Amino acid sequence: MRKSGSGQNNGRGGRSGARQDFRSRDDKPARKSSSSKPSSSRSSSTKSSAAKPGGLKSAAGKPRAAASALREKPAARAKQARPAAVEAPRGPTRAQARAEAQEVLATGVQTLVVEPDEADMRVDRFLVARFPQLAFTHIQRIVRKGELRIDGKRAQPNDRLAAGQKVRVPPLKLDQPRPVSRNAAKDQDDRDFLKSITLYEDKDVLIINKPMGLAVQGGSGTKRHVDGLLEALKDDEGQKPRLVHRLDKDTAGCLVIAKTRFAASTMAKSFRARTTRKIYWALVAGVPRVRQGRVSTYLAKEGDEGDSRMRVAKHGDEGASHALTYYAVVDTAAQKLAWLSLKPVTGRTHQLRAHAAHIGHPIVGDPKYFDIENWELPGGIQNKLHLLARRIVIAHPRTGKPIDVTAPLPPHMQQSFNLLGLDTSRYDPIVEAPEE
Repeated sequence: MRKSGSGQNNGRGGRSGARQDFRSRDDKPARKSSSSKPSSSRSSSTKSSAAKPGGLKSAAGKPRAAASALREKPAARAKQARPAAVEAPRGPTRAQARAEAQEVLATGVQTLVVEPDEADMRVDRFLVARFPQLAFTHIQRIVRKGELRIDGKRAQPNDRLAAGQKVRVPPLKLDQPRPVSRNAAKDQDDRDFLKSITLYEDKDVLIINKPMGLAVQGGSGTKRHVDGLLEALKDDEGQKPRLVHRLDKDTAGCLVIAKTRFAASTMAKSFRARTTRKIYWALVAGVPRVRQGRVSTYLAKEGDEGDSRMRVAKHGDEGASHALTYYAVVDTAAQKLAWLSLKPVTGRTHQLRAHAAHIGHPIVGDPKYFDIENWELPGGIQNKLHLLARRIVIAHPRTGKPIDVTAPLPPHMQQSFNLLGLDTSRYDPIVEAPEE
């Protein structure tokens, strides 16, 4: 395992380094029926009778016929006025439109037009919103195979959509449809659970303290996950809150969720523009020589989808993306363990785990990246991933004011901190690290 050396600082070619001391000195109406005037007709008849007092008695049977005529005129007039009060047809509700889309789903190829409130959504998230009964893994598969087209061009799962674009969806078979009816008791349990781990909530945003071991999204063999729990929070139109970003299954801490499409679109832009501030805490093996620095590499995925990991790659390698992380040593424990505070500038899969291992200090309990031979856990410390999404600061989608949320240590990390005498109230120097 290569370790970072003092003075190495190269963001290209897959090399990583640490730059010492990043501290700064300072911190509408239905048309009215065209009504005739029965009162004026009645008054003219009355006037005629007044002019000829004997008029109604001049012939036998005439009075009855005249009265009958008076009774029939209003009815005739009402009949003529009826067509003018036809009400304009109402369009289908969002729930009805979704149901119609689901019926079309298994009939063949269809083309969907991106609505304004769906702009800037990822392709895979767009399909999840349109076809909630499909498994996310199935959606990813059809995109990956090139069966999905955007304006005639092959799409990638992370492509962003624009309003008005046409998305061609291939024939999809519902071999294993999701259950339509939901258990009210289970929904209540899920709502109670989500409430118990809520760190912040308003009408647009929900931030939860995701427990370690709870997956964010479903996959092979994963039945319980955050995305599934959010089904219990669907509104009257069948819309459920949306994930804005992800955390690894074994990473605990702050997870941001959008409760409206507007919030999802706005906050997704914040993450892409890197204006969202994220701080993680980790317990790692050994103590980095460079106490405050940066790791800059290119990362690429290797291995099967079910057991993939990120490897340090070179610029230009297939699938390689640049990844940048700042770190700082907050405290140590007998030079055997170090408490690191990490600030990822980019958001690559397993970025922090891969970077910690790359500099020779893998995160304690990491089943994928911890490979130090003959290394033993200190007594009492659990072999679980010691990584926490400690703090997140993100602009509110409507007000623009910052939402600043901090998550507590998960139980296994709290136990380790207690055993090692690490004080969570210590000053965290990562707050002074650059934002880019």
